[in-house]
Amino acid sequence: MKTKKIIVLLSAILLLTTGCGNKTYLKEDKNIVTYESTGQSLQNNILCKPEEQALYELYEKYNNQLSTKLEELPICKEFKPSDIKYHSLWESLFVKPLAWLILKLGIIIHNFGVSVMLIGLGIRLLLLPFSKKTMDQSENMKKAQPEIKKIEKKYAGKTDSDSMMMKSQETMLIYKKYKINPVSGCLIAFIQLPLFFAFLQAINRVPAIFEDNLFGMKLGMTPWVGISQGKYIYIVLIVLIILSTYFSFKNAMKNQNTNSEMERQMQFTLKFMIIMISVASFSLPTAIALYWVVTNGFVVIQNFIFKKLREGTKEKR
Repeated sequence: MKTKKIIVLLSAILLLTTGCGNKTYLKEDKNIVTYESTGQSLQNNILCKPEEQALYELYEKYNNQLSTKLEELPICKEFKPSDIKYHSLWESLFVKPLAWLILKLGIIIHNFGVSVMLIGLGIRLLLLPFSKKTMDQSENMKKAQPEIKKIEKKYAGKTDSDSMMMKSQETMLIYKKYKINPVSGCLIAFIQLPLFFAFLQAINRVPAIFEDNLFGMKLGMTPWVGISQGKYIYIVLIVLIILSTYFSFKNAMKNQNTNSEMERQMQFTLKFMIIMISVASFSLPTAIALYWVVTNGFVVIQNFIFKKLREGTKEKR
């Protein structure tokens, strides 16, 4: 059941990043409108005006679907979080401030692609203490596992309320002994997921980001369109997406204390996600793909460093 929940959650993330399962896109005859030259899906709640003439005219065609009319939107380089009428607390607290940060840093360094990657890394750095806490909790859980198994064996087959209460109390004493907080993993996910979704929304809703270029790639172009135009650097991007995802997920699974059954389930989850991401990577705009690669790469390096630090501490003892 836990594996199924993980699959559903990760599938939802992929659907959101590729423009499916979302009601915030321009539509024509129930189909999501895309910009033909790049393949990007166009959102109906953009935060500023596009500068490319062809893209501007396309948005103008669907002006009646935009949450804020095109003529009322600011130029992207002049966008401020206070611009545009209030729509939701989520937008005001997360999406617009992140979009402003990406734009401001992009203007300073003269590239929105680099800005997306740097701010993505900045968010990961802010979450570093929580990531370390998660890994420490996992390590402590491994140490506690022999004692937890003894309790499981002790109360095997006992379903009366007194036995269940005693089992729970003894388990909690072990958690306390090894400084394990069972809800910490949920807390970290609660912090990470809103930031992740807000970041993706911030990228998707700023046309200036998609109009920029980096490493010979247009930030709004999907690999599928890029490859069809003979730009084979997008094949490299797809490979990087798949590899960074694989190693990121694999490292995360290594940090989990699992039995053989859970190990099989997690291996299935890994294979399932790699297949899904392989397919989805062809329709990810380059800006989001770069964010995905860089942040997953950061997680792989972060976990490697944490592992080496733990091994160094053990050797000193």
